[in-house]
Amino acid sequence: MAKKIRPQKVCKVCLRPFEWRKKWAKDWQNVLYCSKACREGRYKPKSSGC
Repeated sequence: MAKKIRPQKVCKVCLRPFEWRKKWAKDWQNVLYCSKACREGRYKPKSSGC
C-alpha cells in the first residue's frame, strides 16, 4: 500500500517540517508548532559548534 501524501507545515520555533495528524484535522489552519515543547517555549536550538 502506497504512503498517502499529507500536507506539511514548518514549525515556527524549530523550523522543522511536520505532517498533518488526525488529531489536528479540525484545527489544521491554526496549528503552528510541531510539538508541545515548541509550543511552550521549551525547545532550545543546538549551537552550530563554530
